[in-house]
Amino acid sequence: MSISIHDSPRQVVVVTGAGSGLGQAVAEKLALAGHIVYAGMRGIASRSAERAATTLQFATENHVTLRPLELDVLSDTGCRAAIDQVVFEQGRVDVLVNNAGMLMSGVAEAFTPEQFLTILDTNAVSWLRMNRAVLPVMRRQHAGTLVYVSSTTTHIAEPFMATYIASKAAGEAFAESIGFEVTPFGIDTIIVVPGAFTQGTQHFAHSNPPAEPAVTAQYGDLTSAVAEIPARLEAIDFAHQGHPADIGSVGDALVDVLGQPRGTRPRRVIIDAQHKGVQDIDAVRTERQRAFFTALGIDHLIDIPAHP
Repeated sequence: MSISIHDSPRQVVVVTGAGSGLGQAVAEKLALAGHIVYAGMRGIASRSAERAATTLQFATENHVTLRPLELDVLSDTGCRAAIDQVVFEQGRVDVLVNNAGMLMSGVAEAFTPEQFLTILDTNAVSWLRMNRAVLPVMRRQHAGTLVYVSSTTTHIAEPFMATYIASKAAGEAFAESIGFEVTPFGIDTIIVVPGAFTQGTQHFAHSNPPAEPAVTAQYGDLTSAVAEIPARLEAIDFAHQGHPADIGSVGDALVDVLGQPRGTRPRRVIIDAQHKGVQDIDAVRTERQRAFFTALGIDHLIDIPAHP
């Protein structure tokens, strides 16, 4: 007897921004857990050829299904083409992990509006592009899971990261709101909220600085704190657990939550090695949100209905 896509333990997963860092770690963990994983990246025949080769090598060495997928989250047609390819090869898409993103750090005033629009496009608008590509598929299936990689900074803000935090906050608000809209179609929403990682990713090394250093200079010695943040984060990690935060912990958490029955999964999964207390904030928000939705008569949009 065939297994329904609602119950199959082996899911078809698309991970955006999976050529390196957190996306790569998540894709590998999901593949090792037995899922069919497509690692989205730009230019698999050019700029990301080496990353694509590494992905295939990992799949071969570990006997898992992990495939590089040409995917540009800044292109509407690129997003649609990528999902079309997966559906053509697998007949379905069970999970989309919206992970692709970029980091900007520095004095907020020194960033140009154009820079701000760029990070908003990458970290928030791209989620809409990918959802528009995959939701028609998931609605036809009456099943699916939308995963979004957010940040603890959207709940406890920090200085020198205003453009990044704003983009992630915009993305998370979008993810939560659209999640209620697609709930009646049997589509789960999982917002992964990790803390910072100083190892296993080039996030800080590849951080984009402000375009106007003359403005930064006017802040004097205050800006020296920016360069100290990675070391201070690592010190906090050592104080709590004796080692730097493990980037693989995000993949492990996602493997665990995807293994839970549909409709019982938490809307937010918080992986916070710095122990900021985001769980406490989320507990209050969840309680008040359900109470407000009940008063509005729309509390049925919170819980996934039983599948046909």
